[in-house]
Amino acid sequence: MNGALSDLGISIRDYCVLWKAMGGDCTQREIADAALLDKTTMVTTLDALERAGLAERRPSPTDRRARLVTLTPAGRKVVAKGQKVIDALVADVLDALPATQRKVFLSGLIRLVDGRLSSPAHAPGARTRRPT
Repeated sequence: MNGALSDLGISIRDYCVLWKAMGGDCTQREIADAALLDKTTMVTTLDALERAGLAERRPSPTDRRARLVTLTPAGRKVVAKGQKVIDALVADVLDALPATQRKVFLSGLIRLVDGRLSSPAHAPGARTRRPT
């Protein structure tokens, strides 16, 4: 997907952040949580999207610590074009399967994503970095 979206000048992470911001005035934190991005990555991504003229941040009228993210008209156009690129890529990949298998495959994926994969997995014994 990164390769397919590169002609639009964005990465899949950029697209994900823009797409999640489409619905309205979400905070950076809400978008980061929805996109599973850490704070630093979210800030870096939004900095780049603002420089590209695709998104804007402004103070929240209800929480002076929060920043709301809105898309510019150019950002909305990039999301629309990106959706077409992604749809074409998915269709191309799924064309390798007969139509009957495609339905079963997609149904299974949706079931996994909505069920078992809908929350982060617990990894016993996983190392976490501790502040030094």
